[in-house]
Amino acid sequence: MNENVALRSALDKNLKSAVTTAFLMLPESFSEEDLFIEIAGLSYSGDFRMVVGEDKTKVLNIVKPNIAHFRELYGNILQENPQVVYKIQHGRLEIDKSPEGQFTQLMTLPKTLQQQINHIMDPPGKNRDVEETLLQVAHDPDCGEVVRLGLSAIVRPSSMKQSTKGIFTAGVKKTVVYSSLKLHKMWKGWLRKTS
Repeated sequence: MNENVALRSALDKNLKSAVTTAFLMLPESFSEEDLFIEIAGLSYSGDFRMVVGEDKTKVLNIVKPNIAHFRELYGNILQENPQVVYKIQHGRLEIDKSPEGQFTQLMTLPKTLQQQINHIMDPPGKNRDVEETLLQVAHDPDCGEVVRLGLSAIVRPSSMKQSTKGIFTAGVKKTVVYSSLKLHKMWKGWLRKTS
């Protein structure tokens, strides 16, 4: 029973972190679909396979048919968040993009992401603490891009390791065949998008 409580707590914290991270990368007003696309895309941020080899509409293809599931998963979090005006009937949201609002959001990000943002923004020799750096980022008009860079820096090494392990696990021949199929799928998706 205690394991279930701990697991549920960790999952809830993860969902809230995903929402907060997405908020920081979105404009002041946006649709539910925009939010859910941003959330679903978090784990692909910085993944080099999304540049070469994946269908560029992959995240959209995940979200579009599952809007109701995303609503069910994130609805309570959105309704309970004091920084959000959630117009459920219109499928629209408004978020506090003031420096104070963004600072509050930055302070609730996972520690790993906060530290990565600090690493990106803290010039060598300055050695500012994380809170000081996050306050600076909260005032930066490119706050969302800084968060995106921090997230990418976390995801990229993991995606590289995963791809490298795949080559050794599957073998070179299977990897070449798989990669060529992925590139073909990416090309087809690109052609659909441009026509």
